[in-house]
Amino acid sequence: MQPPPVRNEFINAAFGIPYIKSGNSHFGECRILFDESLHLYYNKSIIRRFESEENGMPDSNSSLNPLGSLPINTLLPKFAIPSIVAYLVTSLYNIVDQIFIGQGVGYLGNAATNVAFPFTTVSTAIALMMGIGTAANFNLNLGAGNEERARRVAGTGLSCLALFSLTLGLIALFFRGPLLNLFGATPEVLPYAMIYTGITAFGLPMVTFTTGASSLVRADGSPTYSMLCTLSGAVLNTILDPVFIFGLDMGVAGGALATVLGQALSLVMVLYYLFRTRIRTIRLTAASLHPSGPLLRAICSLGVSPFLNQMAMFLVQITLNNTLTYYGALSHYGEDIPLACVGVISKVNILMLGFTLGISQGCQPIFSYNYGARQYSRVREAYRKAIVAASVICCIAFVCFQLFPRPIVALFDPSGSEEYFQFAERYFRIYMFMTLANAFQPITANFFTSIGKAKRGALIALTRQVIFLIPLILIFPLFLGIDGVMYAGPIADSAAVVVALALVTREMKRMPHVDEPVAADTLV
Repeated sequence: MQPPPVRNEFINAAFGIPYIKSGNSHFGECRILFDESLHLYYNKSIIRRFESEENGMPDSNSSLNPLGSLPINTLLPKFAIPSIVAYLVTSLYNIVDQIFIGQGVGYLGNAATNVAFPFTTVSTAIALMMGIGTAANFNLNLGAGNEERARRVAGTGLSCLALFSLTLGLIALFFRGPLLNLFGATPEVLPYAMIYTGITAFGLPMVTFTTGASSLVRADGSPTYSMLCTLSGAVLNTILDPVFIFGLDMGVAGGALATVLGQALSLVMVLYYLFRTRIRTIRLTAASLHPSGPLLRAICSLGVSPFLNQMAMFLVQITLNNTLTYYGALSHYGEDIPLACVGVISKVNILMLGFTLGISQGCQPIFSYNYGARQYSRVREAYRKAIVAASVICCIAFVCFQLFPRPIVALFDPSGSEEYFQFAERYFRIYMFMTLANAFQPITANFFTSIGKAKRGALIALTRQVIFLIPLILIFPLFLGIDGVMYAGPIADSAAVVVALALVTREMKRMPHVDEPVAADTLV
């Protein structure tokens, strides 16, 4: 008896695993992992199902594969909500610090965390490259029955992740002065940023390793434990922030220390899983932790896509900070107020994007499975409903940003000057105007990646930041002053939406309008 009519590359994409062409693991198309553990579970369960059917036993798992049968209205929240929770927890980690530091120190404290944030972006880039690449190769080898290679992949990934994490922490600690100047720190903000980074540099290796290793924990079949590792650190950070900042009057240093202690708790939980309770599917040995050059190349090749996306964000942050500092000094706002306001607004925007990105990731297995099964009507339905759901959230955010910018900003610094609130309100309303359409780009980019057209997905993903936003941030202020930075945002958003809509409209027209049976030569 044949397995379900779904092609290999789309089963792999549906469950977040790269499809490797021509048997060469170094040149596979990258897939952002949705939940690595599902792939292994699916393979084992599907084998049990067909063995029971061939033996004449009733199929007790006929509903095993819901991606092709359950209503989209049921699947979408089931897959999207865990992703949304993960994004929100990560976002709140930074927002909580920003709120307490702003209330305890003022807008200079917020500006300090803003100019230090590129360190976090690089940390995330390294963690995603190593974490996603390791987990993908790990599951790929387990699925092929190669336990020994899977063990070596996990060991190489973890040891190299630890090395890269420590290197980043040392760079941040010993070169933070020139780097913070590069990131846009002003003379008034720099002392606060030096204190903040001098402490959080000790936490950078922890958060980098934890974020990357959490992908392996998920791939091992423990997504809930992986989420708890991050959540526990965020909760501890939230508890300690007011104690250190207000109770012990530690200011920026207190916020930084609370962050590091939260990261330490998350790290301990991940290490406990990896080396104390033991990984479920394999057992790590001292020999497996010795790095392998070929395995490291394989890991990096599968994790390079999210790495590049994060590094694009890194470039945007540096460009934006320096442009605001330069043109802010030429305006009546000064150079510090724009830097502080943008730090606050970007963190609020990240929180809103958590919902959109969660929905986008939740759609990935639905898109991939049904496209592979040639159930094109379900692909269209999933895309349409994902856009509608995310657009509702974006519309709510748009209304809040347009009507209540001052109360939102006041959460982070209620004692700000009138110029501070004036700039924040204006920046919120102009720069964030196209929040209304922010659902289209991430969902459409993920749609193309999910159906095996990774180049178009990458093009859409990088369109706003690299092709439009950075050039506009540099060009517009030449004619409009600091207002040019504000208008660069919605214009870049609009251009990116036009590109996304043009590509997805063309794809939908090409896609057959009638569901088709899958030919025998495309079966798994």
